[in-house]
Amino acid sequence: MDWLERTATLRQWTRSGVRAPHKPLLVLYALARFQQDAAGELRYSSVEADLKRLLDEYGPGRATTPAYPFHHLVSDGVWEVRTDRGAGSPGTGVRELRATGATGRLVPELRDALRREPSLLGRMARVLLDLNFPPSLHEELCEAVGLELQPAEIAEAGAAARRGRDPRMREWVLTAYEYRCAFCGYDGRIGAVPVGLEAAHVRWWAFDGPDVVENGLCLCSLHHKLFDKGVLGLGADDRILVSQSFVGHSAAAGAHVIALAGRPLIGPQSSAAPVARDHRDWHAREVFHGEPRAAAV
Repeated sequence: MDWLERTATLRQWTRSGVRAPHKPLLVLYALARFQQDAAGELRYSSVEADLKRLLDEYGPGRATTPAYPFHHLVSDGVWEVRTDRGAGSPGTGVRELRATGATGRLVPELRDALRREPSLLGRMARVLLDLNFPPSLHEELCEAVGLELQPAEIAEAGAAARRGRDPRMREWVLTAYEYRCAFCGYDGRIGAVPVGLEAAHVRWWAFDGPDVVENGLCLCSLHHKLFDKGVLGLGADDRILVSQSFVGHSAAAGAHVIALAGRPLIGPQSSAAPVARDHRDWHAREVFHGEPRAAAV
């Protein structure tokens, strides 16, 4: 059985660019717990809060429940659920999962394969990261689920994703934006080499985002990370959105994040294409969290 192929198909149930990372997040969490206790089970009532936190932080800003992947992942052939009554999930009802003592874990065949071939765990994790999240979030996400991958393995995940991309994308985007962060104007260099500037995909590559200037923004490292986390977004009038969910009381948080609310984007030079509406709308719908703050005064 090709476990990597089966892992890769977990995302095929998404439609029309809708981001639904529920199953990948549960499998990443289960792999991390397998590392810690290969024989252990995940009792729903014990892991519900952890899974809800992951969905809130790394999923789209839509209300959801970890009960759905806990039940539906069974159909993908990598997960099993048992209750006090025996094998089988009681459904997607949170109360039923709690009341019946529902527990889940990776299926026996996959557990055996992971014991026989320890490197399989890292390769499965890389597939899940590449196909569902941008490289800027890979290391942080591993820490969030408790997955212990070597730094080289995490870097390999990002490299694997980049192999399918056009390597010229970064230069195209940075040139179009004249080597300035489109949000804050940062333009640092060491000699002639820009530092801390990155080409951000507006619509993620994992969700068919093309390697073209109209799907890119030149952003500093901080604002790229916050853009991928849904703290920052781009409104229909090309003004910067800051999520109401973001909290920062320091002067630095106020100056570098909150003060951006309502500020106009520093656009590309006149000969370059601005961010395309469909990519901007995808990010606003699938990545940006909550409601935007009022424009900073």
